[in-house]
Amino acid sequence: MENPSEQSPPSWANLPSWLLTQTADHAHRLVTEGFSAAGARGYHYRLLATLAELGPASQATLGRRSGIHLSDMVAAINELAERDLVERAPDPADRRRNIVSLTTAGKRQLRRLEKGLAESQDELLAPLSAEQRRQLTDLLTLLLNHHSGQADAPAEAWQ
Repeated sequence: MENPSEQSPPSWANLPSWLLTQTADHAHRLVTEGFSAAGARGYHYRLLATLAELGPASQATLGRRSGIHLSDMVAAINELAERDLVERAPDPADRRRNIVSLTTAGKRQLRRLEKGLAESQDELLAPLSAEQRRQLTDLLTLLLNHHSGQADAPAEAWQ
């Protein structure tokens, strides 16, 4: 009788969908651990990065820009505001709305998160050369664009 641990892997173990899922799970763990070590969550990074790149915005606009649902947005902004990483101020054009902006402390936290994120990417992609990393990113971008209905979008738009 053959030892089960020495058998060939099941046919599903070489399916791209299986490999992508397992790799995505590992990537998520690495990134989550890195953010957690910096006292943050993925939503925090997305909000801080969106504010840094696109500037102050209303909560609704920030939600659309970052892809975070409004119900999660309020809680995440509250958490960041309690730590003085973002600031809410009434919108001069419509005092019923708040404009969220990045604080100096928020910029520092974003730099810490970006450093940790880069380390997580390096750990995830450790066995790949720089060229292989670029190729993998290009291929994943192509797949994502195709399946999100943006097949004509240039790869650079997603990076």
